Amino acid sequence: MNSKELVHAALCGLPTPRVPTGPLAVHFCAGVAGYTLRQYTTDACALAESVIRYYERFKPDAVWLSADTWVSAEAMGARVGATDDDQPFGGIGEPLIRSAADIERIPPPDVSRHGRYPLMLEAMARLVEALGRDVFIVACFDQYPFSLAAALMGINEIMLKVSDDAPFVEALMVRCSEYALAYATALGAAGADLLSGGDSPAGLLGPPLYRDLALPAERRLIADIKAITRKPVSLHICGNAMPILPLMASSGADVLELDHAVDLGEACRIVGPDVGLWGNLDPVRVLAQGTPAGLRTETDRLLATVARCGHRRFVLSSGCTLAVGTPHPNLDALLQPDLVSDAETLPTRIQTKSRLSPAL
Repeated sequence: MNSKELVHAALCGLPTPRVPTGPLAVHFCAGVAGYTLRQYTTDACALAESVIRYYERFKPDAVWLSADTWVSAEAMGARVGATDDDQPFGGIGEPLIRSAADIERIPPPDVSRHGRYPLMLEAMARLVEALGRDVFIVACFDQYPFSLAAALMGINEIMLKVSDDAPFVEALMVRCSEYALAYATALGAAGADLLSGGDSPAGLLGPPLYRDLALPAERRLIADIKAITRKPVSLHICGNAMPILPLMASSGADVLELDHAVDLGEACRIVGPDVGLWGNLDPVRVLAQGTPAGLRTETDRLLATVARCGHRRFVLSSGCTLAVGTPHPNLDALLQPDLVSDAETLPTRIQTKSRLSPAL
């Protein structure tokens, strides 16, 4: 069973010889390959090579294709950029959307020419050619509708609009859904094994507004992506998503990516056995600022929690993206292939790569 087969089996709830690993390595990969973040986010070859070099160095079971969270916003017309070569891209200048007329001016999506869509699809093709046979590839289709709308309007402005003019926000989310669907469809056709999107600003709405505004858009988008691509879809919301976790589990997503603030045992109980969980080591305190020994303790705790819950659909990962400066020894401790856990404590004698040398 190679890494691609291992992750697929785990997400299907099948018995596996060990727990698969798939840290959310994005900008971290650029440093491994010696590229600046500007090169990583604007050059398809640099982006693909960064992910490939990261895989060759650390051997995770799953890798991620993602540049930043502004790919679709840029494709829709937003100005994006960075303050220097080693900063991630973000929105610059005035918000793209202020009125209904602004929404109407956004053209239908064209993944062959809008923004960095062509660049990302070229990087995806390179990644699939190099790793696709043996490694599970997660492709990020950027943002779910509410988060994409927030990027186009600005977070403060959209939060005011949610209360003052919800139909305006809903109309913008319809156009955002068109772009998210087009991008996800293209990534799926290019060979992605899992299609991932983020909706972190939606987590700020609170359960009632999330249920009434963001969740319906998530459900429609997920259903459409799955119907067209026949690929599994995941949903990522940063921070403590516990208040909305039951709603997230009802989105239709095959996988929920959980940040470190979420109680993993409670999450297993809430979502039930049919939803995959991906996470949720603290990327800062444990992976970036911790030690290999501390990483072992935290990983043992997570795996013991999953074992007690009997949750098979699980991939061990960072709860959010790895910090650029994450020490390599810490990631080695998580991903060493020749060291395994005490399988006696895990269901179906699951083992994991994420163990330290006994010498440590």
